[in-house]
Amino acid sequence: MSSLETAGAQRLAAAAAIDARGTDEAEWLAAQLPDHLPHLELPEGPVLVVAAHPDDEVLGFGGAMAALLDAGATVHTVCLTDGEASHGPASPSERAQLAARRRDELAAALGELGDLPDPVHAGLPDTGLDEHETRARAVIGEALDAVGAAVCVAPWVGDLHSDHEAAGRAARAAGRERSKPVWSYPVWMWHWARPYDTRVPWERAAVLPLAEAAVDRKKAALARFTSQLEDRGSGVGPVLSAQEIAHHTRTFETVIR
Repeated sequence: MSSLETAGAQRLAAAAAIDARGTDEAEWLAAQLPDHLPHLELPEGPVLVVAAHPDDEVLGFGGAMAALLDAGATVHTVCLTDGEASHGPASPSERAQLAARRRDELAAALGELGDLPDPVHAGLPDTGLDEHETRARAVIGEALDAVGAAVCVAPWVGDLHSDHEAAGRAARAAGRERSKPVWSYPVWMWHWARPYDTRVPWERAAVLPLAEAAVDRKKAALARFTSQLEDRGSGVGPVLSAQEIAHHTRTFETVIR
């Protein structure tokens, strides 16, 4: 099998895992991760949070972002794509409209978390980020330098979504070049994995406990992503189902170091 065929097969397998029914949140709650994983303190900042698509940063790290702001830390964000492919095949004009809508949703969501600077929008192609990793690494590196970040937070490289994985690799490369620690947040992992799944490096995982106020602001921020929460028509449900939202509105967030 050629490398292109292998990559294609991997994409199909990943898509099937993400499209499958997924793990019920009750199973994750029963695992009591905060009782079994180490607890992390919030960094003092500045912190740079990287997303592959508008909403990744809030799903994976929004509660911690709110808590960081409450603690007086500076938080900056980079969004590598505009998420214009989230609704499947569409005309160029429809994709442009969705991209603009998702930028607006992100601005509103970040406003719910607190007083955050405007995100850096790289405008790289949605679902094609792995072909633009070099540019993504440069954008992240420039942002790390510009804000003097102490920590970079980015999608996990094992999340099975190719854009998330490319964003994670690009962030790790940019951090490594600058000797900056990179924390990774999972998004789709909660859907396709099971508690203590051997595909997940639990030995490097830790939790960040969240106060109720931070969770409430995260919930308000997630509610702003209406394009991802509404039915997409033709019998296709929302991108983010109620079960997916439940995975991301716990009283803690999880990072992989």
